[in-house]
Amino acid sequence: MSAQSKDLVIQAEHLADEPAAWLSRRCRLVACPADDPRFPEHLATARGLVVRTYTTVDEAMLARAPGLRVVGRAGVGVDNIDVAACRARGVEVVYTPDANTQAVVEYVLCLLTGALRQPVSLAEAVETDRWKQLRDDLVSPRQLSELTLGILGLGRIGSRLAEVSAAIGFAAVLYQDLLDIPSEGRHGAVPVPVERLFAEADVVSLHIDGRASNRGFVGRSLIESMKPEVVLINTSRGFVVDNLALAAFLEANPQALALLDVHQPEPFDRDYPLLGLDNARLYPHLAAATRLAHVNMSWVVRDVAAVLEGGRPRHPAP
Repeated sequence: MSAQSKDLVIQAEHLADEPAAWLSRRCRLVACPADDPRFPEHLATARGLVVRTYTTVDEAMLARAPGLRVVGRAGVGVDNIDVAACRARGVEVVYTPDANTQAVVEYVLCLLTGALRQPVSLAEAVETDRWKQLRDDLVSPRQLSELTLGILGLGRIGSRLAEVSAAIGFAAVLYQDLLDIPSEGRHGAVPVPVERLFAEADVVSLHIDGRASNRGFVGRSLIESMKPEVVLINTSRGFVVDNLALAAFLEANPQALALLDVHQPEPFDRDYPLLGLDNARLYPHLAAATRLAHVNMSWVVRDVAAVLEGGRPRHPAP
């Protein structure tokens, strides 16, 4: 089969080398971001499209892609893809739901333990008095075994976080989820109403998906019910939190801390309400940023190829 006769697949965002090479042996793979002037020309004849986080696949794009058969999201959600519009046009949507679970859980705990313990490394020798002063100044007022963890969303990541947190030894783990999670899937976490979770947890970690009903889910009433010294961690989606309400809460409660890896918008601009707050630590969407997680997400190409070859994908989008 000649290169020109192979199905054209557009790689709109980064893929790990091995999965990209694997796909390129089965199709004509063209790396072309959606803002590239060549993108519309490629889209007109493309059979497949692979995206990550910052390419939006909507009705307008689909209308310019009459031959498209599959969209692959190298990631765990499909917020940036209009799945219903795709399916209405006969376009399958596939993704990698299990790809970064461990990476995100490690990151959540890294942020939390780093914030609580605030380790300081020494680059030079210090005198005895300075050594003693450092040890006195850096005594952490809290450790994990004294804290109640609240997990909003007990899906793949939330469930793994509950499992690891139980092993670490939190005082208690609470959760809230739309689904009735069987006891064996809770890893000791206790289901509670969302209002109780936010009111009682010392640490709140957000792991809800990007469905429309979750936009602004963590609104003013939930935010204002949190403990004044709460640690709020968001590695899910930036738009699930009312940023104005959170900024007001942080200003009124200087002992509270927000560790935010996701934002609305990304990247945020100078008007971002959380920018400049001492107790808001803003990170550039790094939770899944491990080499292994990137490779795992990039293997969405297997399902892309399966669809193009007339097979059934392992992970069709819900």
